[in-house]
Amino acid sequence: MGRVLTEVSRAAAHLLAASVLAFLIVRAMPGDPAVLLLLAQGQAADPATVAALHAQWGLDRDLPGQYAAWLGDFLVGDWRTSFRTGRPIFEEFRARLPTTLTVGLGAFALALLVVRPLAEAAAARPGGWPDRLLDAATLGAQAVPGFWIGCIAIWLFVVEFRALDLFAGGPLRFALPIAIVAFAVLGPLAQVYRAGLREAARSDYVRAALARGAPRARVVAQQGRRYAALGLLSTAAAEAGTVVGGTAVVETVFGLPGIGQFVVDSVAVRDFFVLQAFFMVAVAWMLLASLAARLARRFVAPGGF
Repeated sequence: MGRVLTEVSRAAAHLLAASVLAFLIVRAMPGDPAVLLLLAQGQAADPATVAALHAQWGLDRDLPGQYAAWLGDFLVGDWRTSFRTGRPIFEEFRARLPTTLTVGLGAFALALLVVRPLAEAAAARPGGWPDRLLDAATLGAQAVPGFWIGCIAIWLFVVEFRALDLFAGGPLRFALPIAIVAFAVLGPLAQVYRAGLREAARSDYVRAALARGAPRARVVAQQGRRYAALGLLSTAAAEAGTVVGGTAVVETVFGLPGIGQFVVDSVAVRDFFVLQAFFMVAVAWMLLASLAARLARRFVAPGGF
């Protein structure tokens, strides 16, 4: 019970710190949201109209008063209204959440499905083609922008090969976005899993099994999986932010109405409450992913938390 209370208290402290940080970062962005919104709508940004919008949105208070009012409303479920759309932010997020989760969770599941056979093949034959393929894929995912990969994928599979129709709807519409996000996530996961397998391969019990004539690939995979899984869980928790925050690029490129695209559009007009809500949702998701990873480690390595 004490451990549970400690975890809850720690999560609450992290969320409180995140709320302060989100508020300060968003308010430090250049540009007045009232002025930007009026200009985007083709209206004159005269002082009287700007002042009226500030009063309507509560931006005429001092910063501590704005923060306290926003946090109090947020904690009771009132995420305010979007400056840009005029709709409740909570409703906007809820309507767009299925699209974001489809891309994010689909990509994460695909990466986890591929990481084990790829990393085990790379660890079994250092310097072989699976090992080099893993290094090349990791370098490519880090060096090439996701926006560029998305544009190239559209050109190849939609324009040239005509294999997909982005306007047809249905599950196939998510195939390319999921593959692109999975490609970005796969590298770090596979690198950590391969490193764990290689370290386990240098252990005494693996050497003893090899001395008895057991196949190297099978021994490394069977004996090193539990050890490598510990590192994989930690990395997976860190990469889990992709599910919420890492889909914005592909949602924008492929025109998917997800939370990421909504946030990107909100940045242009400094939609304060949308950005603050997204920051809080992302932090809460990361805390849940970290807690899930720690719980999973208790089953992989009993006694640890």
